[in-house]
Amino acid sequence: MGVLPTALKQALVQPEQLRKTPPCNAGCAGGGDVRGWISLVAQRRKLGLSDASACTQAWNVITEVNPFPATLGRICPHPCEDGCNRGDKDGAVSINALERFLGDWALQRGLKLAVAERGNCSESVGVIGAGPAGLSFAYQMARRGYRVTIYEKQERPGGMLYFGIPEYRLPGTVLAAEIERILALGVELRLNTAIGRDVTVQQLRDMHQVVFIGIGAGAGLKLGIPGEDGAGVWTGTEFLSQLNRGSKLELGANVVVVGGGNTAMDAARAARRTGARVSMLYRRTRIEMPAIETEIDDALEEGVDIAYLTAPVAILREGGIVRSVRVQRMELGEADRSGRRKPVPVIGSEQDIPASAVIAAVSQEPDWEGLGELRDGKIWIHAGSNGALGDGVWAGGDALGLGIAGLAISQGRKAAEAVHAKLRGLPTQSISDGTGAADEPTPKPEYYAAIPRSSSPYRDVSSRLANPDLEVQQTINARAFFEEVSRCFSCGSCFGCEQCYMYCNGGGFSKLQEVAPGRYFSLSLDTCESCGKCVELCPCGYLSARPGLRSNEART
Repeated sequence: MGVLPTALKQALVQPEQLRKTPPCNAGCAGGGDVRGWISLVAQRRKLGLSDASACTQAWNVITEVNPFPATLGRICPHPCEDGCNRGDKDGAVSINALERFLGDWALQRGLKLAVAERGNCSESVGVIGAGPAGLSFAYQMARRGYRVTIYEKQERPGGMLYFGIPEYRLPGTVLAAEIERILALGVELRLNTAIGRDVTVQQLRDMHQVVFIGIGAGAGLKLGIPGEDGAGVWTGTEFLSQLNRGSKLELGANVVVVGGGNTAMDAARAARRTGARVSMLYRRTRIEMPAIETEIDDALEEGVDIAYLTAPVAILREGGIVRSVRVQRMELGEADRSGRRKPVPVIGSEQDIPASAVIAAVSQEPDWEGLGELRDGKIWIHAGSNGALGDGVWAGGDALGLGIAGLAISQGRKAAEAVHAKLRGLPTQSISDGTGAADEPTPKPEYYAAIPRSSSPYRDVSSRLANPDLEVQQTINARAFFEEVSRCFSCGSCFGCEQCYMYCNGGGFSKLQEVAPGRYFSLSLDTCESCGKCVELCPCGYLSARPGLRSNEART
């Protein structure tokens, strides 16, 4: 494996088995043990597991913290992949595609969510909102044995997952199936129930020992320009909600979408599927665009035109009908509070572009009707640790601020864990608060064979536009799935490669009879020669060097 560096030869060090938190775990917005569930499949042969058993166990690890793997496997921007140590070698592990495969695999086999160890948890829990945060909270409480009732003002559950994401990205049948598994735990769902109209917060407090607020940001903000009020203009959330309800919207031939976030991108791509010419207006450049990179690429591929450094100043009508949008060129000035450079209008740069419909997707916030007292006049609720508001009320998701679905699910889970701990008199500790030491592992990519990355396949553009509801991204097949899990470095956790066992001159490593991911060898320092060879040869960074004396010196 090469000659040991002189410095390492001379160092008086001893090896230490130390599991470390990998970047995928640290980057997961949902707080999932990414390395943990991938390891179960990647190491299945060493663990004595069949393919099916390994997949089932991996799915169980995921759903400990996230009951929506098939859903998030489709829509999550996968920040877990950003820091993947394999990225610089031959591409990050396709964690999102792996999660989606397991999510679909479980749905196809009718797997049920596992319940937690239940005590005498008879308290009643009320949940406002059946979106990702509310459903996550409900799931974690129900699996612990609490009586849970969800109050949802819409005609079906899902929140922004259903009403805010087009069918071509997230099929309603997939979301519905994952929600049904949660309800099967005994959760009562009351639809068409609006807070303030049908029941008040105080009434919920009287009926339940705990109330959780998990409302979504379904209220789109307006542009605040002349001509905005009237037919032919929608907010982004309004447009997507009506579309997902099956409403027939008259968009005409030229649709203008304003904004650069994910809602704007979803609206633009959905409008493009009606056959209209779609122009997006964004007042900064692509570099500052907050939308997911792949979504921007997909929109451009599908024929959406994006005008950067362009902002609308008025919507022009004739007889009440939208005819054009007056736009103005922008240039970037000094950075604002968001850290992005502030767009500044270019005087004399106005021009009119044709438009038959306008979709304003610049931002959104929750509908606070019936809940205004809880936010104290602010846009968002300001909660304490784990979403605590006091007096038995907790909150999570968009009620606390805009974020991705994985974050909302995590906030719902953490609130549930905190509530359970409070009600049972237990110490508050999240089931996913790290998987070991905070030290960042330093794997050695050169010790791993090159394996091409397997990504989710895409449908071609012509079939996407010809079939508006057809899912664009596909699930990888089983062969690609098992090959992709093998690409994981298992950063900071032993995967049984046997390098230390084979090359230790002192015989300090012994094979364990009962193995598990991260546990394949025991270590005895009695015969350690402090050569450091095992640390150098450990590919995943599980073995660390610590200062120590050579064994023979320690005995003199």
